Amino acid sequence: MTTTITAARRAQVDEHHFIKADDGVPLTLIHVRGPVAPTKPPVLLVHGAGMRAESFRPPAIRSIVDVLLADGWDVWLFNWRGSTDLDALPWTLDDVARFDHPAAVRHIVAETGADSIKAIAHCQGSTSLSMAVVAGLVPQIDTVVSNGVSLHPVVPRFTKVKLHMLRPLFQRGQPYVDVAWGDGPEKGVHLVTRSAVRLWHVECSNPACNMASFALGSGHPAIWRHRNLDRETHEWLATEFGKIPLAMYAQIAKSERAGQVVAFQPVDGMPARYASAAPRSTARFALFTGAENHAFLPQSQRATHAYLERHQPGRHTLHVIPGYGHADVFVGHRAHLDVFPAIMAELNRPSGA
Repeated sequence: MTTTITAARRAQVDEHHFIKADDGVPLTLIHVRGPVAPTKPPVLLVHGAGMRAESFRPPAIRSIVDVLLADGWDVWLFNWRGSTDLDALPWTLDDVARFDHPAAVRHIVAETGADSIKAIAHCQGSTSLSMAVVAGLVPQIDTVVSNGVSLHPVVPRFTKVKLHMLRPLFQRGQPYVDVAWGDGPEKGVHLVTRSAVRLWHVECSNPACNMASFALGSGHPAIWRHRNLDRETHEWLATEFGKIPLAMYAQIAKSERAGQVVAFQPVDGMPARYASAAPRSTARFALFTGAENHAFLPQSQRATHAYLERHQPGRHTLHVIPGYGHADVFVGHRAHLDVFPAIMAELNRPSGA
């Protein structure tokens, strides 16, 4: 870590807020304070599936948190029910959209007195937040920076095989896929799976990187380009993944077949299909994806952008970042030069622009 990054991190103070989702599940928010008071509204950062809030703050590189604080934003990191920092429990995207995001947004608004807030979300944090936004559950959010996938999961061919053929086999014996398989004693399906994954992913000797590719996409590797990661960040990422419930995969499989995100189990008052009607929100979406995304193909964000533009033309934007994949949009060692300026420009645009 450079001297500049070290100094910036030492100047950050974390305030931990322990809250409950609207169905009672414990969640946490981390309010990150910089050396000076914020001059801009709150920004909620929402991690991906099987990850945690700290995934936005790799220790060895200039992170999106560092950049936001330097630009005057009030930064809040969110550990929703899929966080590896919380006790594992089964969940669906519907649970996160209905119960987690509204509770977090209300808490931030109450704590800060802000009239509106902005959000940056990644992967299934992005999908669940997008569901909450278009369902009208978080009217306080006026801007969403969404990375990787929002309302239209378009996946590579082999991912379809895993979703529709391999997933039902896994689901018979266990409730989770654990990206951290290999951290302890293994037997049965764990041992067979990890052995097969290691034989297939010869491009990297990091078991967690191999398992992330198996669990979250299709490619060698699947969710980042190795050339975008420095050594320290690549090693750090080995500790940043955990359990993902197979119920979530079942919902993604159902949604992939439907061509848009659909409810796992329809509930009164909630959309059964999230992109079949106009959004119940005026929030502006800035959609991001890497051009080499092998978790959710760039067509995912293009389809969501087309949906939004049909109903609110001229309001939303789409950024396809050359040379990037899925998670390296946030953890790449040059992301502060290649990606974050576009994110900051979107956050700094007037809400009605």
